Amino acid sequence: MPTATLRILGTRGVPAAHGGFETFAEYLALYLVERGWRVVVYCQLEGDGPIYEDTWEGVERVCIPVVQPRALGTMVFDWKAIRHAAGYGDLCLTLGYNTALFNARLRLKGIPSVINMDGIEWSRSKWGPAAKAWLYLNERLGCWLGNHLIADHPEIERHLRTRVRADKITMIPYGADSVRDTPDEPVRALGLEPGRYLTLIARPEPENSILEVVQGFSQKRRGLVLAILGDYDVEGNAYHRAVKEAASDEVRFLGPIYDKEVVQALRFHSWAYVHGHQVGGTNPSLVEALGAGNAVLARDNRFNRWVAGPAARYFSAVEDFASQLKEICAAPDLLGEMQAGSRARFAEAHTWPDVLRRYEELLLRFVP
Repeated sequence: MPTATLRILGTRGVPAAHGGFETFAEYLALYLVERGWRVVVYCQLEGDGPIYEDTWEGVERVCIPVVQPRALGTMVFDWKAIRHAAGYGDLCLTLGYNTALFNARLRLKGIPSVINMDGIEWSRSKWGPAAKAWLYLNERLGCWLGNHLIADHPEIERHLRTRVRADKITMIPYGADSVRDTPDEPVRALGLEPGRYLTLIARPEPENSILEVVQGFSQKRRGLVLAILGDYDVEGNAYHRAVKEAASDEVRFLGPIYDKEVVQALRFHSWAYVHGHQVGGTNPSLVEALGAGNAVLARDNRFNRWVAGPAARYFSAVEDFASQLKEICAAPDLLGEMQAGSRARFAEAHTWPDVLRRYEELLLRFVP
């Protein structure tokens, strides 16, 4: 018999095909099922039709089709998922607080709710005033409505302590796989030489410092390729155009790649990984780079410094990035030290077995 039931809300569902929260939901669900839990994951589908249920790898799925596009569709899905979960008395884990207002339904029914509060989403520059106000309101409501809060970074925990008492928060970082070997055929198929390129994987937005990285990299010939994943062909997007115009012929735009094995190979065979995120907590892409043993050049802020640790190199502007890159290119031993430091930091804080064990220990405290 299962030891407990958990319902996971707030993601697009499993199997993972979109981002960090979906990947985490997949790992946690499979881990708990193996440990004897009954796990129900709410899954967002595109299109019209009734809600239906099925099973994947022992995980129960509640599949909810929505016809509304983008953010509106996500809100409709979240509402329908909360409404469905409220019909039961099971422990709920919500990943993200963007629609935390809906969790009031769980609170009113006395259903225990744990919320992973993600990053300080309302502070992101990409949002307009209305979106920022909505996110700020929902952060506040999530802090109040959740029986317990999870922070994925010490700085997020410190921020949440300005909202609620400290004993209502547990800090558990994000995890990733340790990659020790992977075929290089996917890398060569993309026209790249293993060990002779840097990888940058991020949404093409100003707060991810992509323009600064491209400008710094393109100042001179490097004898390396800067491989950038993401869609930079959105018509009329001035930022995308600026990034591409700043790029030398040693910058390669690979487009969006969602195949996990290809992305894993790209990371593992990279000369180094570039992480330009200016805000956020524990970013999954950075953790996955550590798990692949990448040397890391990261934007200098308190979030990235805690995740990547002292072996990484940090930059804050175009010239700074160019200077760090020049120094690493001139010292092969330094690159090896950075790679070893990444693996050490990963083993210290970001392995899945440790992360998932800590989640289970916390969740058991709130099982009805």
